[in-house]
Amino acid sequence: MEPIIGQGAADAEGLIVDTTTQTFAQDVLEASRAVPVIVDFWAPWCGPCKQLTPILEKTVLAARGAVKLVKMNIDDHPAVAQQLRIQSIPAVYAFKNGQPVDGFMGALPESQVKAFIERLAGGLEPSPAEQLIEMAEEALEARDLSRAAQAFAQAVQEEPGHPAAVAGLARCYIEAGDLDRARQTLALVRPDGKNDPAFTAAEAALSLAEKAADLGDVSELIERIKANPKDHQARFDLALALNAAGERERAVEELLIIVEYDRNWNEEAARKQLVEFFEAYGPKDEATLSGRRRLSSILFS
Repeated sequence: MEPIIGQGAADAEGLIVDTTTQTFAQDVLEASRAVPVIVDFWAPWCGPCKQLTPILEKTVLAARGAVKLVKMNIDDHPAVAQQLRIQSIPAVYAFKNGQPVDGFMGALPESQVKAFIERLAGGLEPSPAEQLIEMAEEALEARDLSRAAQAFAQAVQEEPGHPAAVAGLARCYIEAGDLDRARQTLALVRPDGKNDPAFTAAEAALSLAEKAADLGDVSELIERIKANPKDHQARFDLALALNAAGERERAVEELLIIVEYDRNWNEEAARKQLVEFFEAYGPKDEATLSGRRRLSSILFS
């Protein structure tokens, strides 16, 4: 029989650690460049957390270094959870190369946790739905909306309510300007998929599209800003218009200017809108990467 790795040995090897707001970047973002890192957001009062965390620890140890587990008590260290817009716990995020790539909410059974970790470590073949989603994403990136929508729809048939498939199909409708059908499509997601990163990104994209539809003349906004650079509402509306036109970097820049002038304006509206932009763009988009760096620099300077 193989020896059981004890908790002390795991800690010594760095497979399971507790993190803080100050050490999160090192423990998670930097560490995930070498090996996938799973972050368990929990709190002492959370009953389901007490069920999930031991399962995570056991499964991570069984993976023998293929992944690492980082635990974060959101009562003591709420900032990261707020930035990720985590609304319920337990919440689990997986990071690779400094970016969130997967995750789930709630206490899953051990079999599903094991499948999640194996998939993260590259040990499982993608399901038929996942294969269709991959094909659809490639088509969407190539601006072939018809082929992308067909593949996403087939994925939804394979796995009804699959959050990434539902989100992808909704994004196709958003790109086509059919916001009503996009909203109807998002309603098809299964209950445990509403906090999936792909789904929240699609929700954010739809919200942005609906906001852009209500904007007025962009030239008027520009003139207002020229007359008064501190007209934050005009600059905020301009950012939404630029985003709708596909000018992501300029849209992000306008909101960053507001944060630099007055980060508390309109109950931190500019910062909150930036977070929505980043969710809609996805964690790997250049506008997200550069925007997050700039925002962190401003907020923590």
